[in-house]
Amino acid sequence: MTLFKALAGITGAIALSTGSAFADDLRWKMPVAFATNLPGLGSPAAWVADNLTTASDGSIQVRVYEPGKLVPPFDILQTVSDGKVEAGYTWIGYDQGKVPAIPLFAAVPFGMKPWAYTAWYYYGGGHDMLQEVYANKGFDVHAQLCGIIGPETAGWYAEPIETLEDYKGLKIRFAGLGGKVLEKLGASVTMMPGGELYQALEKGTIDATEFSMPAIDQILGFNQVVKYNLFPGWHQQFTAQYMLINKDQWNKTTDAQKALVEASCTAATTLGLAEGEYKNGKVLAEFQDKGVQADQIPRDVLKELQSVTEEVLKEEASKDADFKRVYESQNEFLETYEVWDTRAYVPSDL
Repeated sequence: MTLFKALAGITGAIALSTGSAFADDLRWKMPVAFATNLPGLGSPAAWVADNLTTASDGSIQVRVYEPGKLVPPFDILQTVSDGKVEAGYTWIGYDQGKVPAIPLFAAVPFGMKPWAYTAWYYYGGGHDMLQEVYANKGFDVHAQLCGIIGPETAGWYAEPIETLEDYKGLKIRFAGLGGKVLEKLGASVTMMPGGELYQALEKGTIDATEFSMPAIDQILGFNQVVKYNLFPGWHQQFTAQYMLINKDQWNKTTDAQKALVEASCTAATTLGLAEGEYKNGKVLAEFQDKGVQADQIPRDVLKELQSVTEEVLKEEASKDADFKRVYESQNEFLETYEVWDTRAYVPSDL
């Protein structure tokens, strides 16, 4: 297993960092899709860069470039694949137009909890499938899970969502497969980077937006423009970020360097999830004092959204062989995981 190799190899990598294990120093540029001050979403990229330098005794140095400073956020995959930069850090669901199966590795509506996704990714063949999915579409990258957070909010709105009809004609920023669900319901869905959303909301370019979890949305200031923040984040129960490394660059690294990158990203995945879980409750509890109405989407509306989601997923699976293969693999895992999930955990309302 890659995980065990990485964790076992890190000790040797550090011990040999001044010797032959790191025969060639690595100097990588890494543009990121998210500002590194965003907890759990952007912060893991900065942590990984620092940790790689420290653990390698300076042999590996990754220079992080904030969003748009070197590469536009939505161009990271192509830029890394072309070898114009050595690495990038992003939410890979942005590239669903180029790689249809990729959102299944990024965020799935009504999908797995974060820890369930990591179980499938590390032990259910997800990591290897991801490499194959990129290769099958002609991209020369090595992808490493390098961050994960829990549910996003269901978005920020001027008015609450009480029926599916409320989505019709709504100009909304919505990402990934969730965006396809809302398009099916008649919403006008657009994509733009997080840094542009406040202004778009303020100017009325969009009526509503989703972006991330409360600890991040607060930093971006959505609550200053619209006051309805809806839950649960049905469209993204997990949000996974990845370090993308140019394939030629990855192939040049030693086994020790590979192990150090893998172990650092595995640690960053744990830290990113922990940071979000630690901060979100306090932020959400304070929203009411800021005039925010944090509402739950009615259960009957959620059931309808789930039904439309199933239609969308089946349609996507029918159009792309990789999507179908990954989707079936995840569902096969969930058949047995749900037995554990429903029996083992204390109900949240107890």
